[in-house]
Amino acid sequence: MARSNIGDLHEALSEVFQQQDGLKHFLEAVCEQLMSQEVHQQLGADLHERSDQRRGYRNGSKPRKLSTRVGELELEVPQVRGCEPYHPSLFNKWQRSERALLTACAEMYFQGVSTRNVRRVLEAMCDGEISSSTVSRVAAELDEKLESFCSRRLDHVDWSYLMIDARYEKVRVEGRVISQAVLVVVGFTGQGRREVLHWGVCDSESEQCWGEVFKSLKDRGLESVKLVVSDAHRGIRASLARHFQGAMWQRCRVHFKREMGRKVSYKVLKELMADLASVYAPWERCECLLRGQEMAAKWAKRCPAVARMLQEGLEDTLTVLALAEHHRRKLTSTNLLENMMKRLKKRTRVVGIFPSRASCHRLVGSQLLELHETWQAERNSYINMACAGA
Repeated sequence: MARSNIGDLHEALSEVFQQQDGLKHFLEAVCEQLMSQEVHQQLGADLHERSDQRRGYRNGSKPRKLSTRVGELELEVPQVRGCEPYHPSLFNKWQRSERALLTACAEMYFQGVSTRNVRRVLEAMCDGEISSSTVSRVAAELDEKLESFCSRRLDHVDWSYLMIDARYEKVRVEGRVISQAVLVVVGFTGQGRREVLHWGVCDSESEQCWGEVFKSLKDRGLESVKLVVSDAHRGIRASLARHFQGAMWQRCRVHFKREMGRKVSYKVLKELMADLASVYAPWERCECLLRGQEMAAKWAKRCPAVARMLQEGLEDTLTVLALAEHHRRKLTSTNLLENMMKRLKKRTRVVGIFPSRASCHRLVGSQLLELHETWQAERNSYINMACAGA
């Protein structure tokens, strides 16, 4: 309904006010006339005008809606080529509102609100329907921010320790609901500060999946890692042996205790945990190994599996004893990540079943990014690296 001049607009007034929603149509005409004048000023020439001062050409129009107090205006926004894109000034206020809307939407993603509920909330805020393209644009902007964070360079920092773990989420893949592993890596700098380095949604914790994670970290500049803390999953161990050959490996004591506890009945579980606590009490490697041998001999007849597990796995849980005392207690287990996973679970259970891997990656990433920023604001380092002696 664009008009080429004010005369045409004046002529149309008598018509539009006799129609239903006349004021709405009048505003549409005013807005389109305003945009036409702005395009004229930007191009330096009127429609079909030949001029040496012309800086570009008209290139049709694009429909766009604008919500106002008199209703939703349906406008045709002029498009240009050969110069800077045209941005109507009358949309500035709407753009500010849109940015606030997108910020609110992103915050809902942070809080674990499902995509369906995000759309319902947005529709309530806007007093009308929200197109799928708007929700998609919100997701795209959030994805861009997460991708930038997850691909940042790491070679400007001396990384001393890594802590890795995974949790599983239900995701719809090709029409089937399957369990997907969410792999998370946290790093500790030479100053003792902690950062989220990577997360990813994979089919499992296989050697291949972890290998892709570690290769990505190395491509981004991660090197000179001294110690990696994790559970004893085969995929993790095989991948660590391939990608971080020179790094020490600390088997998570909490996972070790849980695995051992599943090998006995609940009637003797308390006794078993007490014996394990006695084994770890000295904080001295030789003494811990000696107590471990005594415990294995005690349980050999009652539960051979416990004795075998002590003999094969105890030494891997004592690796941190080669580090400074101030570092040991922070690195004996993956409790830091366990707490992170509990936080993630509070958000992901709101969704239940993720509609895609991308949606799972987005929600988990939003939570981890928020946690990472909280860590960056901490005044004190997580590990006191000043005491670096063994």
